[in-house]
Parts: sequence; structure tokens; C-alpha cells
Amino acid sequence: MRIVSGVQPTGRLHLGNYLGAIRQFLDLQSAPAHDCFFFVADLHALTTIRDGATLRSLTLEIATDYLALGLDPDRVAIYRQSSLPQVTELAWMLSTVTPMGLLRRGHSYKDKIARGLEPTHGLFAYPVLMAADILIVGAERVPVGRDQAQHLEMTRDLATAFNQVHDEPLLRLPEPMILPDAALVPGIDGRKMSKSHGNVIELFAPEADLRRSVMSIVTDSTPLEDPKSARGPLYALLKLLTPPEEWAESRRLFTTGGQGYGALKTRLLGLVLDTFRPARQRREELLRDVGFVESVLNAGSERAATAAAPLMAECRRACGLAG
Repeated sequence: MRIVSGVQPTGRLHLGNYLGAIRQFLDLQSAPAHDCFFFVADLHALTTIRDGATLRSLTLEIATDYLALGLDPDRVAIYRQSSLPQVTELAWMLSTVTPMGLLRRGHSYKDKIARGLEPTHGLFAYPVLMAADILIVGAERVPVGRDQAQHLEMTRDLATAFNQVHDEPLLRLPEPMILPDAALVPGIDGRKMSKSHGNVIELFAPEADLRRSVMSIVTDSTPLEDPKSARGPLYALLKLLTPPEEWAESRRLFTTGGQGYGALKTRLLGLVLDTFRPARQRREELLRDVGFVESVLNAGSERAATAAAPLMAECRRACGLAG
């Protein structure tokens, strides 16, 4: 089963990225039947990052983080989106059959404009490029959260339109892989953890910065001796990171009282550091071996290009383009 997913290099990876996606990627790569393609979406990032040096640095950083967290280049393809020119070529082919109304209904576009982003064509046509990312490698499944289902539906709509125009089943219609364990991870302010909200706990931040982030988690004014609320972000984050066999004790600290929020936040900080200590150490090693990271990206690009070439040849033929 071929699986594809990507992440924009618009900032450093955070706890929401790991719990909501990367942890599941690690599980997916361990299944022999899975053929996984994970890319760094640097073309998508052009809608918000206009400095070339910054984008190059962040792209390499995300790839480094993927490897530090355990993605295995012998099992999966890890590549830059921009290193696969068939993506942008297919995106243009798809754009010729994309109804404007479909793009106007995009929740992501509306949300980003509401947050003050400039309403550019790149932002508006984001779903077309995203569809090309998925379709060009013939993905059968796409891991998505429940709040991302519309994106994949648009991809299926565009693939269907393209196939109907050319009267051939050229593009495979991918199915969503709604990961049952994918978590909606709250940020330190209680909203969904997101770089755009500025409420993240970065995985690889210096320990002092991690402490500041964790200690900034919003809580109420419940006295130390009283039971604490199980509705806030602190409870949810502790539950997500605490090993199942230890959760009963953590939950007891909330329900019986006697512990202040400061002590509970310190407990969470310890869990973050313990959970990611091996990855943090591995990352330091990888940062001293940029050549290895580049070699992984190059090998992943070659693998993705091999997967994309036959489909692109068929699409060119169907469209009447030089082959």
C-alpha cells in the first residue's frame, strides 16, 4: 500500500506534529506492506516564506528532525517537494480542470485569509498543488486528521475531473487514512497546537525554552489542596505523554488534589525531556553531518522520481504534450 504525506518547513517541529502525525508515521513505516513517501513541502512554504536562505535552512532542519525522530530512509522515501518537477507539471494539468468554485469553498484558504495572510494565487490554489503531491506518486492512502478531510476530498474531485476529461482512469483516487490514534493536541493556550497560533511546545528547543513553554500552559486558579480541572490543556498533554501504566497515578494527582499546577507542569516537562532525549541526542549528531541528511534527501528524490515517471508519461500522452 502506497502512502504519502508531507509537512511544511515553516517552523520547527512541535509536540502537535509528533503526536498528531509523526508518531503514526513511525508505526506505518514498520509494516512491510507499506510503501511510504514523506516529503518536505518547500513549494507550499513559498506562500509564507520569501527569504531563500531561511527556506533552505528550515527545509534541511525538518529533514534532520524526521531522521532524529526515527524515520528510516531504508524503509521510506524522504525528499524535498521541489526536487520532484513532475509535481508542478501535474499541478498545472490539474489546474486546467479545477472549478473556481471548488477552490473558493476551501476552508484552509478562508482560515488563512481570516488570520491576515495575503490572498495570493499561491494560497488560493494550494489544494491543486497538494493534490499533485498526492497523485503524482500514485498514493493509495493519505494519513489525515479528521479536520483535514476536506483537503483529500478536493484531491479526489480533481483526480475524477481529470480522468473524466481524458476519458481514462489515469489518476488513482486516494483514500483517507484517518488514524485512530491521531491526537488533537492542545497548545499552551488551550487552542489546537499550531505554529500560526504561537502556542507550541517545540521538540528540539533548548531545555530552558522548553521549560518556559511548559510553565506557560494556561491553568485556572484552583487552590493547591483542591482537585484540578480535567478539561484544560495541561491534563490533555499529560494524558498524551504519560505511559499507560503510569496514567492512573497522574490522573490521581488531578482528581484528589494536594498538588499545585506548578508541580504538574514540572511532571509534564520531565515527560517531554525523557520521551525525546534520544531524538534530541540523535539530532545533535545529524546537525554535524549535513552531508548525510542531503544524501537521504537525494536518495528519496530519486525514489519519488522513479514512482512519478510512468504516470507523468501517461498524463503527457493523454494531454497531447511532448513526451
